[in-house]
Amino acid sequence: MKTLLQLYSARNYQPWDGVLAQTAATGFTGVEPFAAVFDDANAFRALADRQGLKLPSAHVPLKLLEEEPDKAFAVCRTLGVELIVVPWLPEEERPTTRAASDNLGRRLATLRQRAAVSGFRLAYHNHDFEFVTLEDGSRLMDVLLAAEPALLWEADVGWLIRAGEEPLAWLDRYADRIVAVHLKDYVGGDSEGGWADLGHGPTAYAPIFDKLAYLPKLDYCVAEHDDPADFSRFLRRWMESFRNLSEAAGLK
Repeated sequence: MKTLLQLYSARNYQPWDGVLAQTAATGFTGVEPFAAVFDDANAFRALADRQGLKLPSAHVPLKLLEEEPDKAFAVCRTLGVELIVVPWLPEEERPTTRAASDNLGRRLATLRQRAAVSGFRLAYHNHDFEFVTLEDGSRLMDVLLAAEPALLWEADVGWLIRAGEEPLAWLDRYADRIVAVHLKDYVGGDSEGGWADLGHGPTAYAPIFDKLAYLPKLDYCVAEHDDPADFSRFLRRWMESFRNLSEAAGLK
């Protein structure tokens, strides 16, 4: 299984060359970049190449994809990306009604088709707001995936936990749409934003890994921590836990 670091986790631990060297030394396959490196994609690609790290997926802002798609696709080609992920929505743009949710679904469907023409796959990455019940009883996550059957999902297990959802139920419901997962845990409180390293929080991750082993389209397992107090600790713990859990589950 390809293991990636979501680069957002390291935003406070630059320079990037040091981050990438440490990521490679820990045993990761690659990195999932975000918009902070888009202005000089060639330079970042060179740093990654130097460490033998691939950049197969990237978090690309919805605004950039809609307003400057040619620029977004050019950056992704430079980086070597094949999976474009819509990473989040600003709070003021998050749908709170079924009509607004349907509209976002149509926008993502248009983007998915445009990305496909340009040779990319498109996925959506969740936070917690996608699981709030709308006025008709539906959930935004369901609405978005129903709007475009070819839209893929980068399922963030940590945010599912934070939303009070049962990750196994969602992984099972959309097993054939999930191409990547973000793996982290949630403990609450103020320390490190309430997040915990994989394998060092309250969640029983063994059943989740058992499910991951049978997801037919899963390509990438992504390490993420939104606010690690110790980046080295986070990398080391994540990889140790991932290897142990993967071996027990038969995830290859």
